[in-house]
Amino acid sequence: MKDDGALARLAAERVDHRFKGLPPDADGLTVAALAAQRRNLFDDGFTTPVLALSAERLEHNLALMETYSARHGLAFAPHGKTSMAPQLFRRQIERGAWGITLAVPHQVRVAREFGIERVFLANEVVDPAALRWIAGQLAADPSFRFVCYVDSVRGVELMDATLRGSTRPVDVVVELGAGEGARTGVRTEAECAAVADAVAGVGTLRLVGVAGYEGEVPEADPERVRAWLRRLTALAVEFDKAGRFAGLEEIVVSAGGSAWFDTVAEVFAEIPDLSVPVLKLLRSGAYVSHDAGHYRRVTPFNRVPEEGALEPAFRLWAQIVSRPTDAQAFANAGKRDAAYDLNLPSAEVVRDAATGRVRDATGITVTGLSDQHAWLRTEAGAELDVGDWVGLGLSHPCTSFDKWPLIPVVEGDGTVVDYVRTFF
Repeated sequence: MKDDGALARLAAERVDHRFKGLPPDADGLTVAALAAQRRNLFDDGFTTPVLALSAERLEHNLALMETYSARHGLAFAPHGKTSMAPQLFRRQIERGAWGITLAVPHQVRVAREFGIERVFLANEVVDPAALRWIAGQLAADPSFRFVCYVDSVRGVELMDATLRGSTRPVDVVVELGAGEGARTGVRTEAECAAVADAVAGVGTLRLVGVAGYEGEVPEADPERVRAWLRRLTALAVEFDKAGRFAGLEEIVVSAGGSAWFDTVAEVFAEIPDLSVPVLKLLRSGAYVSHDAGHYRRVTPFNRVPEEGALEPAFRLWAQIVSRPTDAQAFANAGKRDAAYDLNLPSAEVVRDAATGRVRDATGITVTGLSDQHAWLRTEAGAELDVGDWVGLGLSHPCTSFDKWPLIPVVEGDGTVVDYVRTFF
C-alpha cells in the first residue's frame, strides 16, 4: 500500500457539524488533535447517539483472520465495502491482506485515492466511464493489480468496445453463479466456457481465473455450499486443462463471504496442482467489526471453535429520552443510526446517568425502530430511567459503517484513541 499522504489528510480534516455524535466544543479541531486529547466517550462532551468501535476487539478480529488465512494457505482480500474505511484497509494490509475486495467502481476510486495497489472487484463492470478510468489507472501505475468478474458474453463485448486502445488488458475471472435463483454469475459450466471463449477472443481482457460467492447458494447448508465450491474448483481445473490460463504466473480461484469461509478453506485445500500456482483468494469482510446479530450466529468459528472466535466490536450508545410506562421506553437512536436490515439492535448494557455505573440490560428488548427512536420493551424489575445511556449491539456491519462518517475508536475504559473515517 503506497503512502501518498491521503491518510495524513484525513487526520488533518476539521471536525464540524458533518460528524454526528462528536463533542460540539471540538468544532474546528483537526481529527488528529481531537484524538490526541483522548477524551472519554461518556464524560467529555460526546452527544448521543454515538457509535463506538472497540479498539481491543477490532485488533483481536484483525489478528484472528490474519492467522486463520495463513494457517489455511489462503490469500486474503477482505471485502472493503463493509467499512469503506481506508484506515481499516491499511490495517488489514499491514496484517497480511493481499489486497481489498470492492463491489462498484466508486469504491475503487476511494481505494486508489488511499494507495491500495491490489483490488478485486466482485462485480462485472460495463460502465464506459468507469472502464476508461480503470484503464487509465492501469496505464499510469504498473504496480496496480485489478481483477473483476465477467459473467456474460454481452458483458465481454461491452468491456471490449470501451477498452480498445488501452495499454494494459483488464484481468477478469469468470463468475460461476451459485445456482438457480441466486444473484449474479454464469449458471452452467458450458456457459462459463462460452464466456471464457469470448474473453480469449479479445485483446482488451485477460482471463486469470474463476470466482463466485457461496453465500448466495439457495437454502445454504454445509453440503450445498461444499458442492457448489467443488463445482467452482473443478471449473478452474477444466479451464487449466484446456489451456485457458496459458502464459499466466498464477491462477486466481476466489470465494468466501463471512458465513462459510471454513467450507471455502476446506474445499480450496483440495485443489490439485495446476499448471501454475493457484492464488486461493478469500474475501470475507464482515469480520473486521463482526456483529452482535446475524454473523455472530452464522460465523464459521461457531462450527470450528478451536479456530478462535470473532468479537462484536461495535456498540451504539443511545440515551433514554422517554419512559411513558413501566413497560416501555424510548432511546434517541433509530434507523438513521443503527443497522436494521437483518436484525434489530439488541440492548446489551445500561450506563446509569447518575452514577456512571454500567450494568447488564436485563429485561430490556428493542422491539422496533423509528427514524430517530428505538422502541424498548421493559420487563418488570428492569432498571431504566430517562437520561440513562443504553449500549446497543448491532447486526450486519455492512449497514452500520455507512451511517457514520467518523467513528470513535474506544478503549475499554471509555478513552477515545482514534477516529475512523468512512466513505459511502
